[in-house]
Amino acid sequence: MYYVEKTIEISAAHNLMLSYESKCEALHGHNWKIVVYCKAEELNADGMVTDFTHIKRIVKETFDHKYINEVLPCNPSAENMARWICDHVPNCYKVSVQESGGNVAIYERD
Repeated sequence: MYYVEKTIEISAAHNLMLSYESKCEALHGHNWKIVVYCKAEELNADGMVTDFTHIKRIVKETFDHKYINEVLPCNPSAENMARWICDHVPNCYKVSVQESGGNVAIYERD
């Protein structure tokens, strides 16, 4: 099995829609740190699992300097961001999304 890991930093804003009162319901931003993990049993014709540039492009074009509420079709939590990225990056099986120091959400495909 081959594995690759790509770390990407973005800046983006969101506000959460919650079932309880929270300051996170107000518009705010983060400098996010996203780590994308991909794997493949065989390398592609270019000798790669997934090109690092393609991973970066998908994440940056989708989320960097964006209002995430307008990007995701669901509550724009770090958990939902991680799931969206995993669903859209080829060969991705795991994503961690850090919205601030000490606050990390991880989605891993079974």
